[in-house]
Amino acid sequence: MTSKTFTEIPVIDISGLYSESIEDRLSVAEQMGKAARDVGFLYVVGHGMPADKITALRDAAKRFFAQSEAEKMKYYIGSSASHKGFVPEGEEIYGTGKPDKKEAYDVGFPAPHDHPLVKAKTPLIGQNEWPALDNFKEPVLDYYEAVFALGRKLFSGFSLALGLPENHFESMITCPPSKLRLIHYPLDTEAEDRPGIGAHTDYECFTILLPDQPGLEVMNDNGEWIDAPPIKKNGEEAFVINIGDMLEVLTAGKFVATSHRVRKVAHERYSFPLFFACDYHTLIRPLEQFDDGSAEYKELSIGEHMYSQALQSYRYLREKVAKGELSLPERATGVATFGHLKNNKPA
Repeated sequence: MTSKTFTEIPVIDISGLYSESIEDRLSVAEQMGKAARDVGFLYVVGHGMPADKITALRDAAKRFFAQSEAEKMKYYIGSSASHKGFVPEGEEIYGTGKPDKKEAYDVGFPAPHDHPLVKAKTPLIGQNEWPALDNFKEPVLDYYEAVFALGRKLFSGFSLALGLPENHFESMITCPPSKLRLIHYPLDTEAEDRPGIGAHTDYECFTILLPDQPGLEVMNDNGEWIDAPPIKKNGEEAFVINIGDMLEVLTAGKFVATSHRVRKVAHERYSFPLFFACDYHTLIRPLEQFDDGSAEYKELSIGEHMYSQALQSYRYLREKVAKGELSLPERATGVATFGHLKNNKPA
């Protein structure tokens, strides 16, 4: 496995992915593959995301989180039929075993009522919960559609980087459990420079993050935390992309789901990650070109992996598991299973 002793996050202009020239697309894919192998994180610019969609999303999030706790709790995720809605502070627990200091609103792929996965009551798949707040649903869904389209384009680049056809994963992305999170870190004037979200990897294929303040840190192989602050290039905000557990499995560890955390910082912060996944029942195993027979990675169902991690991270789901109302999927993996976390416990 390649040593990842990086000290900064690479910046890649992905405008070539939109070129009609295969040479241009391959050039970008090569850069993406190198970043995925050497770091597991990359900034992308040249993505073409309209600035007004980003502004509208931020405005909607700020207005929602400015409401009273009682109003927000009307849309509590624990009351949702498909694990969507408001996530209050302290609801999630990561590897540190301590609740993280943030609140969030979770939005999923807009699955229609009559979709077979919805009818089958597949975990994580179903209708979104929308607050009775003017001008919230529309800009959030608008952004979701745009950033999901960006995810498809990025997946074509990762496919080329893996030596696969650009459309290799297209048939596996029809109604995925791909979640957009609107995250708010409240102002904390007494915050010290210490972890806010415990060190963790992301469960899906990759994440497309739009942050607005510093705080994100990425761990290298030396156990050092490297800052990944928001950046702009030519006036365009960069997205932060990181490899998730599923791409680590596909590449038998050549791409690593690099551990990361959010520092506790003394300023208000908003963050918007889209966790890009394949369809729930997609089986993920090391690709033939990466599997030499010694791979330690077992076959996983994307949906089962994501659901099992949620069952072990969200307070309301943990309580249901403890009461025997829910159980972990047969192929469930524990937390801290991928990336650096499988070998050591970060500070």
